[in-house]
Amino acid sequence: MPLLCYSPEEGALNLIVRGEKRQRLAAQVKHEPIPDIHTMKLKWIIPLILLATGALLPQSEPENAAKAKVMALEKAWNQAYKLGDTKALGTLLDDAIVLIEDDGSIKTKAEFLASVKSTTANEEQVSPESMTVHVYGQTAVAVGVFAAKGTRKGKAYIRRERFVDTWILKNGNWVCVATNATPILH
Repeated sequence: MPLLCYSPEEGALNLIVRGEKRQRLAAQVKHEPIPDIHTMKLKWIIPLILLATGALLPQSEPENAAKAKVMALEKAWNQAYKLGDTKALGTLLDDAIVLIEDDGSIKTKAEFLASVKSTTANEEQVSPESMTVHVYGQTAVAVGVFAAKGTRKGKAYIRRERFVDTWILKNGNWVCVATNATPILH
């Protein structure tokens, strides 16, 4: 009965009939030693340990401070908006801010501040329900949900919106350079 046999010395596949090599069936094959199981395990375990410990390391103090500062500024924005305090809002917003309204329109800083002054709404409560801040060097992105409760033209309203605000550290102060809020309808 013919038998196929791999010869590591020759690096070839041979046909063996009755104990004698009859024919070489494959060209030379590069032979590399198979690593032992411990070497293979170490190749995967060490990077996994390094990755896991890196993920578990506490965030840097400057990053935590930036997150806390931006969260405080978000809350200050809500309070200033509720009170119609355009001076406070003006200090939080960059002069070139991009404000995207619920309907998709874009307002400048001046247009937004004018709309806050002229509003017929009486905001009783404007507060974040949830918020997360991600810091990328001197840029921070705040993502969350806020609720607003009040009256407009004598009618009570409650609305919830999901927002994304982009902040940058400019001349030592955090300012918002872009904002978008989308109504949550369900």
